[in-house]
Amino acid sequence: MATKTSRAAKAPGYKCAECGWTTVKWVGRCGECQAWGTVEETGTAVARTTAATSVLEPARPIAEVDATTAAFLPTGVDELDRVLGGGVVPGAVILLAGEPGVGKSTLLLDVAAKFARTGQSVLYVTGEESAAQVKLRAERIDAIADTLYLSAETDLGQALGQVEKVEPKLLVVDSVQTLSSADVEGSSGGVSQVREVAASIIAAAKRRNMTTLLVGHVTKDGSIAGPRLLEHLVDVVCQFEGERHSRLRLLRAVKNRYGPTDDVGCFDLNEDGIVGLADPSGLFVTRTKDPVSGTCITVTMEGRRPLLAEVQSLLAESPNSQPRRATSGLDSSRVAMLLAVLQQRAGCLLHKDDSYVATVGGVKLSEPATDLAVALAVASAKAKKPLPQRLIAFGEVGLAGEVRPVPGINQRIQEAHRLGFTHAVVPSSHNGPGPIPPGFSVREVGHLAEALSLLIS
Repeated sequence: MATKTSRAAKAPGYKCAECGWTTVKWVGRCGECQAWGTVEETGTAVARTTAATSVLEPARPIAEVDATTAAFLPTGVDELDRVLGGGVVPGAVILLAGEPGVGKSTLLLDVAAKFARTGQSVLYVTGEESAAQVKLRAERIDAIADTLYLSAETDLGQALGQVEKVEPKLLVVDSVQTLSSADVEGSSGGVSQVREVAASIIAAAKRRNMTTLLVGHVTKDGSIAGPRLLEHLVDVVCQFEGERHSRLRLLRAVKNRYGPTDDVGCFDLNEDGIVGLADPSGLFVTRTKDPVSGTCITVTMEGRRPLLAEVQSLLAESPNSQPRRATSGLDSSRVAMLLAVLQQRAGCLLHKDDSYVATVGGVKLSEPATDLAVALAVASAKAKKPLPQRLIAFGEVGLAGEVRPVPGINQRIQEAHRLGFTHAVVPSSHNGPGPIPPGFSVREVGHLAEALSLLIS
């Protein structure tokens, strides 16, 4: 007598046209992407699967599992290895997303070439360019290697066939939205196609223990295009960020099953390719022989990485009854708040001045720890007196004018000392700033007025 292993009941199904989320009943709002009016009836059958009578691989005690097969492999790009936690893991699937023109393809082509030079076979599948176009870029950035194979394919079946033939240790797919399967309805980049392409590539990566790097497009609001399921399926999700008019590029891990997500990698994108920056602080600090009023150096934390940045301020008497407030690289509402605190709590009259506050090098500072540096730069511009050279300042400023402690005080001080700074103005805390480097002076302040009287008298 045959054993019944599954049963299916014909019932209407519903699916979100935006993200692919499914449900057995209609709802007005998608439960995954929260979009309204995108859930439509599909009429699919709802199946119930019973347990299998035998399993291919029995479960083992966790102590007997061999973890050496999941050891990190360096890619040759130190900044990428830093973000990933030490390198790539065999069998891992990494999704790299970013805006058009930010340098995703250039970065991964550089990674593919350096990984191939270690003797491993690498397959680069491109669906956006021809093989000749990729070859031209590879020659320009010196990314030619004997074991780097290139395939221009938009068909998923053909791409998987190339994987079977080359048997690479590293697979790069640029991009997941350009591949499509002939067995699935819809155009490339659609919800169904992206889901099928991602599932097939991930299955091949796990079966072959092959590290895979996927390029993902982003939408206008900065989120990854395609179904949200894509981010859940992959092991690592990285965001590649950068301003179009700046050479600086930042790589962040949004999701990482094998390492931390609080680190950042810095790259310099130029006409000769992309280069990792082990010490990017020089891009954000100007070097002048003579001190200039209205400038202050601060130390911001990008994940676990301290970076020095310079804040500049310029004040000019306003011809209008409503002074202008302009910012670049800083949160405009927070700068407006600091200007009000300076006037009300520190006696710095700014209501008749146009104020311009900006950062150097196009860096964006969103951390509250930069408040004290912004306030000191504005006060220095108002007094027309430069701050002492080789000075840094950081701390959060409250509406009452108090300077609040921030995380990583000692780490910021150590980074400033390493780069040649000798003085620091920091928030006072009950634990203190920690060990002070020799020859380094630290002044703790509890109020903004105290910091101003200390530096601008």
